[in-house]
Amino acid sequence: MKEIFEKLASGTDLKTSEVEGIFRDILDGQVSESQIAALLFGLKAKGETPEEITGVVKALKSHAVQLPETFSDAMCNCGTGGDQSYSFNISTTASFILAAGGIRVAKAGNRSISSRSGSADVLEALGVNVAAEPEVLAKALNEVGMAFIFAQSMHPAMRFIGPARKALGLPTIMNLVGPLANPLNLESQLMGIYREDLHLAVAKVMQDLGRKRALIITGPDHMDEAALYGTNTYTLLADGQISQDSFSYAELGMEKVTLSDIKGGDAKENAEILVSVLKNEASPYLETTVLNAGLGFYANGRVDSIQAGIALARTLLADRSAYQKLQELQEVQR
Repeated sequence: MKEIFEKLASGTDLKTSEVEGIFRDILDGQVSESQIAALLFGLKAKGETPEEITGVVKALKSHAVQLPETFSDAMCNCGTGGDQSYSFNISTTASFILAAGGIRVAKAGNRSISSRSGSADVLEALGVNVAAEPEVLAKALNEVGMAFIFAQSMHPAMRFIGPARKALGLPTIMNLVGPLANPLNLESQLMGIYREDLHLAVAKVMQDLGRKRALIITGPDHMDEAALYGTNTYTLLADGQISQDSFSYAELGMEKVTLSDIKGGDAKENAEILVSVLKNEASPYLETTVLNAGLGFYANGRVDSIQAGIALARTLLADRSAYQKLQELQEVQR
C-alpha cells in the first residue's frame, strides 16, 4: 500500500490492474479501515480516472453473488442518486415500461440514501421481495423479463468499505461504481448521474466493460434523471463511438413539468405514484416517466430517436402492458 499512497500523493494515476488488485484485497477483508479511507480520499483528491473506476468495478463484480444462469442481453437503468431532488422513483417506474417493450431489465438499486424512498424501499412497499435468492432472480428475468437486483444482497463484501466511507463523509469513487457494478454483464445501460463533468469518464468505463450501447444523462439542476424543464445533457456510446448532445422539453414537443411537480414522498406514497403511472393516469409523474422510459429505449437501441422511445412508452402504458409487468414481478419475485 505504501507504493500506492506515494503514487497518489504525487498525483500519479493508477493502472486498472493496480486498483483491481487493491480492491480485491479490501473486499477480502485484508485492508484496515484507515487504509481504505486514505485510499478513497487519495483517489478523490487526485481525481479518479476511467481506468481507476474500471478497476473498482471489476473487483466488485469478482466478489458479487452470481446468478445460476448467464444473461447476455440485459439492460439496467439505475442512476447514481445524490442529486438531492427528492423526486419520486423515476427510473424504477420506467423500468416496467422498458420490460414491457421487450427489453430484459436487470434493475439494480438500493435503499434510500439521498431521498426518502430508494428503489428497494418502493418495490418492497409493492410486495416485491427485494432480497430474493439468485435462483428467483433468474426465474424473474426469464419469465417476467425483469428482476430487481438489490445491491446489499449482491455485493455483501461492500461491508468492508462502508465504515471508511461513513467516516470520510464525502462522495468518493464508490458513489460512481454502484450502477456500473451490476453482477450481470450488461449489453446496454441508461445511467443517470448528477455530475456532467464525469460523463466522458463513465462512458469510457462502460466501453471498457463491454457495453454495446449506453447513455449517460444529467438533467437540469444536476438531476440524475431527465426532466421536463431546463436542459438535459447526455453522452451516448454507440457503435464504439462516444458523442454528446442535449435537449429540452420544448424540442421534444412536451409540456413543461417543474421539479416541485414531481416531488416524491415515503415508500408508500411513491408506490402509489408508481402504480398510478403504470395505470396510465395523467399526471406530471407520468410525463416525466414517459420521457425517461423513452430515453431508455433509445439507450438500448430499441428505437432510433428519443421521440420514438417516448411514443413507444405511451403505447405500452395505454395498453396496460407496463402495469402487467408489475403484477408479474409481484408474483415471481416474492
